[in-house]
Amino acid sequence: MNAFSIMRLAVAVPLLLLLLWAQRYWFLRFWRFAHRIKSAIPRRIARGLIISGFGMVAAALLAAFFSGRRDMVWRFSGMMGVIGLWVTTAFLSWVVISLVSGMRLIGRRARRLFARVSLAAGSSGQSPLSALPDDVRLDRRRFVQAATALAGAIPFGAGAYGFLIGRHDYRVQQIDLPISGLPRELDGLRIAQISDIHIGSYMSAAEVRRAVGLANDLEPDLSVVTGDFITGRNDPLETCISELARLKAPLGVWGCNGNHEIYADAQENAAELFAEHGMKLLRQENAEIGWRGGKFNLIGVDYQLSRSFRGRRAIMLAHTDLLVRRDMPNILLSHNPNSFPRASELGIELMLTGHTHGGQVRVEILDHRFSPAQFLTPYIAGLYKRPLGGASALDDQELWSAMPSAPAALVYVNRGLGTIGAPVRLGVPPEISLLTLRCA
Repeated sequence: MNAFSIMRLAVAVPLLLLLLWAQRYWFLRFWRFAHRIKSAIPRRIARGLIISGFGMVAAALLAAFFSGRRDMVWRFSGMMGVIGLWVTTAFLSWVVISLVSGMRLIGRRARRLFARVSLAAGSSGQSPLSALPDDVRLDRRRFVQAATALAGAIPFGAGAYGFLIGRHDYRVQQIDLPISGLPRELDGLRIAQISDIHIGSYMSAAEVRRAVGLANDLEPDLSVVTGDFITGRNDPLETCISELARLKAPLGVWGCNGNHEIYADAQENAAELFAEHGMKLLRQENAEIGWRGGKFNLIGVDYQLSRSFRGRRAIMLAHTDLLVRRDMPNILLSHNPNSFPRASELGIELMLTGHTHGGQVRVEILDHRFSPAQFLTPYIAGLYKRPLGGASALDDQELWSAMPSAPAALVYVNRGLGTIGAPVRLGVPPEISLLTLRCA
C-alpha cells in the first residue's frame, strides 16, 4: 500500500465512522418510535423495515468507501440517490442537533454553577433554579425541545430542495474574457465549457443530453469538457462520452481528464472513446487551431496532482512548458484549478478548469459567503486573475503588489454539472459556460 492510499484511508475511515455513528443515532430514534406502537404486528413490521433500511445504508456506505462496487448494493440509480440524500441530510441534522444539545448542556451546567456560587455567597436560601415555577421550567423545556427539532429539520428541508430542485437548475453563464495579446482576428471567439458531469447514480444520460442541448443552443465556435466524466469504476463512461459527442462546434470538441478518471483507471479509455466519436481528449498535448485568420494554441493535460501517489510533493504542469507557444495565445484545459499559478508562470494566458463544483453548497451570512471548496483552493468558482509570468510560489495578492502593471493571466472555474458525495446543490447551480474572448 502506497502513501497516497494510506492518506486516503486516514481520511476515509474517520469519516465513515462519523457517518455510521450518525446513523446509529437515527436508528435508535426510529427504534424508540416503533416501540411505542401498541399493536404487535405493525410494531414488528416497523422494526423489520428499520433494520432492513439501516442495514442497506450501512452496506452502501461500506461498499462506497472500500469496494467501489455500488452495484453490489443496488441496481437502480434512484436508490443510490435516495441513500445518498438520506446519509447527507441525516449526518448534517445529527451535527446540528448535537451542537444544540451541547449548548443546552453547557447552559444547564453554567446555571448550576451560578446557583452554587449564589448559595455559597449566602445570597438566597434556595437555588435560583428551584425557585422557578414549574410552568416556567416546563415552558422553557418545551421551547428548547422545539428549537432542537427545528434545527434538526433544517438540513432535511435544505437537502430535499438541493436534491429535487437545486441540482437540476442548470444555468448558462456568459462571460467576456479580456485576453492579453489576443490577435484582433480572435476577438469574439466563443467557447462553450462543460465540466464535472459525474454520470451515474446522481446524473442520468438524459440530464447530460439536456446540458449538451443548452450548450449547442449557444452556438459556440469551440466546445470543451474539462474532466470528471464519471465518479467511479462502474459508472457508464461510454454513455457519457456518446452524449458529449452531440456537442456541435465548428472548431471541434476538446477535453481533458479529471481526477475521477484516475480513480477509475479510465484515462486511456476516455481518450479512445473521444477519438471514436470524432472528438479529441488532450493528454499532455497541444493543438494549433485557426479561426478567421488568427491562431491560438490549445493545451490539455491530465489531472494535476499536488502530491504523488507516494505522498511526495509534485510539480504541477511538469514538462508543459514544452507545449507553450510564444507566437500565439495559449489556452489550457486543466481540471485542477490549483495548477493556475504554475500555468500563469509558464506564460499561459487563459486556463479553463472545474473540479470544485463551486463547493456544491454556499451559505451567505452577514454578506460573507462560505463554501466547503474554500478549504481546498482559493479558486472556487468564476473568473480569477494573476500577473502573467509571475512566480508560482507567491500568492496572487503578493504578485499584484510586486507587478501592478503586468498583463493578467486568467482562469475560469466552471461549477460543473454533477455532484459528488452529497447529491445536492444549494446556492451553487450547475453551470454551462459561454466564454467570449476579447482583446485586452
